[in-house]
Amino acid sequence: EFRVNEGIRVPEVRLIGPDGGNVGVVPIKQALQIARDAELDLVEVSPNATPPVCRVMDFGKFVYERAKKDREAKKAQTKIEVKEIRLRPKTNEAHRGFKVDDARRWLLQGHKVRVTIKFRGREMDYPEIALEDLKEIAAALSDVSTVEQTPQMEGRTMLVVLAPAKGVVKKKEKGEQPAAEKETQTQS
Repeated sequence: EFRVNEGIRVPEVRLIGPDGGNVGVVPIKQALQIARDAELDLVEVSPNATPPVCRVMDFGKFVYERAKKDREAKKAQTKIEVKEIRLRPKTNEAHRGFKVDDARRWLLQGHKVRVTIKFRGREMDYPEIALEDLKEIAAALSDVSTVEQTPQMEGRTMLVVLAPAKGVVKKKEKGEQPAAEKETQTQS
């Protein structure tokens, strides 16, 4: 993507020296000689300018630092994962409670949660039961989440998407143990 040394095919360039100072507009042969004398590379940093801007620098080091900066930027990005809880219209209260607890934990970790209720056979005749269940689950998790997608039907499935509420995501610090592990250690 960058033209280097003899790859630069223009009669003259605006040259930036190895110290970062502006040398001025010079013929390409003189710019290449300055780069060779400094035992560095001539790199075209702005090919669209008139004349093109070239800089005297160590190209290998430049490529390495740029790749390192890209890796750091990628590492800094947060990945939001969508977790899913699958239920049926006839799922009992105890089982639903466990699923809601899982959803709460995921929301506190910063993940989105998709709650789906899958219909089979004649269960499709009573979608209002599933709608009530989804509204109850959303209400139970309203302290840690906001409804991102209201309950809706998609084929034989009714779903709602919950996103973590602002300010409730717990950041896990280095060396910190999850709360469940702390409790078991204090009991023993």
